[in-house]
Amino acid sequence: MIDKFEIIGLIAAVLTTSAYVPQVYKTWKTKSAGNISLTMYIAMFIGIILWLIYGIHLNSFAMIVANSVTAVLTLIIMVFKLKYK
Repeated sequence: MIDKFEIIGLIAAVLTTSAYVPQVYKTWKTKSAGNISLTMYIAMFIGIILWLIYGIHLNSFAMIVANSVTAVLTLIIMVFKLKYK
C-alpha cells in the first residue's frame, strides 16, 4: 500500500514536472530559445540530478519518477537552447 505522504509526493511530482512541458513545447514549436537562460537550466539540471540521487537513496517512487522525467525535460530545453540560439 502506498503511504499517504507518497501520494502527496506524487501529486507534487505531477504538478512540478508538468510545469516544464509548456516551455519544451513552445521552444520546439517556435524553434526559438533566445530568452531562455542556459545558466539557470544548467543549475536546475544539476539540482534535479541531486534530488534524483536523494530520491533513489530514500527509495521514494515519487521523487525518482518526477526527477527522472524533469531531468529529461530540462535536458531537452538545454539542447534546444544550444540548437536554436
